[in-house]
Amino acid sequence: MVSIRRSVSAFVAVAIGVTLVAAATLLLASGRPQVPDRLARAAVVVQSPEAGASADSFVPTRPWSATATAGLVGRLAALPGVAAAVPDRTFYAQPLIDGRPAASDTHEGHGWSSAQLGGLRLTAGEPPRRPGEVVVDRALGLRTGAPVTLLTAVGAESYTVTGLVDRPGVHVADEVAATFAPGVRAIGLVLAADADPGRVATAARGIVGTDGRVLTGDARGVLEPRNDARTRWIGMQVLTATAALAGFVTVFVVASTFAFTIAQRRRELGLLRAVGATGRQVRRMVYGEALVVGASGGIVGLLVGGGLAPLLGWLLVDAGFEPSTFRVGYEPWPVALSLVAGPVISLLAVWSASRRAARVRPLEALREAAVEQRPIGRLRVATGALLVAVGVALSVGTATADEARVAGQYALYAVMALVAGATVLSPAVVGPVVRLLRSPVRRRGGAIGMLVRGGALTATRRTASTAAPVLLTVAFAVLVSGMVRTTTAAYAAGRADNVNAGWIVLPDRAPGLSDQAVAATGGTALLPTTVFRTDPGTAPADRPLTALGVDPAGFAAANRALTVVAGSLDDLRGDDTVVVTASANLRSSEPYAVVFADGTLVSLRVVAVVTDASLPGDLLVPRAVVRTHDPSALTSTVYVRDRIAPPVGARIVDVTTWAAEADAAEDRLVWLFTLLLIGVSAGYGAIAVANTLLLAAAGRAADLRLIRMAGATRRQVVWLVTAESALVVLIGALLGGAVAFVGLLSIRAGLAEQVGAPVDLVVPWSVVAGVVGLCLLLAVLASVLPTWRSLRHRPARSSVGVAG
Repeated sequence: MVSIRRSVSAFVAVAIGVTLVAAATLLLASGRPQVPDRLARAAVVVQSPEAGASADSFVPTRPWSATATAGLVGRLAALPGVAAAVPDRTFYAQPLIDGRPAASDTHEGHGWSSAQLGGLRLTAGEPPRRPGEVVVDRALGLRTGAPVTLLTAVGAESYTVTGLVDRPGVHVADEVAATFAPGVRAIGLVLAADADPGRVATAARGIVGTDGRVLTGDARGVLEPRNDARTRWIGMQVLTATAALAGFVTVFVVASTFAFTIAQRRRELGLLRAVGATGRQVRRMVYGEALVVGASGGIVGLLVGGGLAPLLGWLLVDAGFEPSTFRVGYEPWPVALSLVAGPVISLLAVWSASRRAARVRPLEALREAAVEQRPIGRLRVATGALLVAVGVALSVGTATADEARVAGQYALYAVMALVAGATVLSPAVVGPVVRLLRSPVRRRGGAIGMLVRGGALTATRRTASTAAPVLLTVAFAVLVSGMVRTTTAAYAAGRADNVNAGWIVLPDRAPGLSDQAVAATGGTALLPTTVFRTDPGTAPADRPLTALGVDPAGFAAANRALTVVAGSLDDLRGDDTVVVTASANLRSSEPYAVVFADGTLVSLRVVAVVTDASLPGDLLVPRAVVRTHDPSALTSTVYVRDRIAPPVGARIVDVTTWAAEADAAEDRLVWLFTLLLIGVSAGYGAIAVANTLLLAAAGRAADLRLIRMAGATRRQVVWLVTAESALVVLIGALLGGAVAFVGLLSIRAGLAEQVGAPVDLVVPWSVVAGVVGLCLLLAVLASVLPTWRSLRHRPARSSVGVAG
């Protein structure tokens, strides 16, 4: 029969776990890319060829040249059912309001003809027809006929507002847009009212062939802005990790809870065996209880998770883990998965406990009701040793990983294995840890200390089961927070050491710096652009690379990491030279063909080869080459010797601040992600500690009353329970901290190898102290409150006499 009191801890753990799984999977199912508003009225969109990059690179597609675009537009416009074929040109344009860049939702400019792809209509004025005319968002507070200054890649330019619209963005005359964005990555088809999108798409594929792809319906979501795609991808990683961690922690906590419950029920199980129950029947009974708990907890978790999903979606958008277009929808598969998750998690968690319950013998149960005779078996020792060995192997993989992301994954898996191994072996570890603390406890604890030590040594399974949630919580809190802080500090220090400059000029409220701003600084600038690698005489390959437009002399002076292995950087001049890294496997004077942002295929000549660590990109070209082929490219960084007054749209910081801020936006998201994971594990751990100790207090009521009858005051009994709770938290914190530090040391070794310098281990002790303090507080409350309640009345003297 299922005991409600004994099952409440497992029920709560399953319900919370399924709540997180349900909410995370519902949000995952809702995370499909959205069709951009500016293309919503184009039932068919032709996209330029995709770049062969990883899913998390978010590089643009390879653009068509102006000539190729004109040919495609003409042929597509002639298709039956097509009212217009409009090339969508996108470039940087940002209005200045009161002398500063406007803090709008977008910094994009488009040609006016693109307005029909999204059904954009004027709310006032008329379209731009000539150079110098512009249509802007009415939210900027400008009036038609008013002058406005636009920041472009070249610099500040004067325009006249001819019209207003009700969406963010800047629209100029089509011929102006063509000069800012000669390369095109999308052509939208506006269809006639009676046209069939499917037939038009089929005909368009016949025209485009392999030089692009035709999109309809929801498939047009791949055209969403790269920043939105990147934000959405980060959100998916957060949700996936949260769901995975929730599942792991739920199995862990429920397994610990069932193990503790089985240990408490040994007398009951022994009596069942004494009246004829077989081991299989006992195991089936335990599985049945787990199934009931899992199913009921799963249903509750699904209802709560489904209700919380919209709120969590709003929080993800507010925190920057999802774009503003994110909307929560309800799909069938997350509901089905959540319903199955509860029973499956419970059955997985109870497997070990059911085997232990089936092995209980009648006389053994009666004998072990007072003292545990066999804290750990050979199979358990072997399993724990195997898990520890796997964790150590993964830690070695962490220390030797080439990428930080791979090292982080190995570290997380390593700690999972080490946590599981430490939990399996914890009954064997409790004794040595308690004996290690024997001297301090004996000196300061008196009789209470003796009872605490004796109770822990004679009930190692119970102590280990209650310490397991603390072990898990502390391990993940120390690992995740320490990993993030150590990695951030290491990369910031390495970045600062590589720069030979006094100050750095950065964009301010703008995505980059214009040529006009760069000229005003007089420093060394980096002008990045995306190019696509190809080989002469073959069809263009779509391998995206980051090319940096630089002045070679200034770049060499500002970059301490620069190491030339062949050729000379002084030869980087003209319009056909390039510097590549050693991983390109090229020699000086070899040809190197790339497609630039304007869609032009250019054959460059290698003039120098540098080490891979020399560049914050893939290759170097003269700055003028980048500007020629990418009129909308923006400067990311300018190195200057002395502090200067920053130009419009710029700010100046010292090198240390720049190094710390270089990945500030990503670091913020990573830290929020870290706190989320710590919150999941710490919340679980705290609840598990509280529930387990509530069960322990209820199960020990008779023992505590006996101590009371032996002459102990109620306050002494409460101190005894408090000390036991503190010891449990201490054991869990020590084991969890040890496990986490193994992972952190391996991460530090891997980082030191990557950055080529010693790396300091950074542990945010405030986070660790908060997690341990929370576990301690809840452990004490969960033990003291039921104990105080059960000992409200002093035993009668006659009872003491009988007991004596």
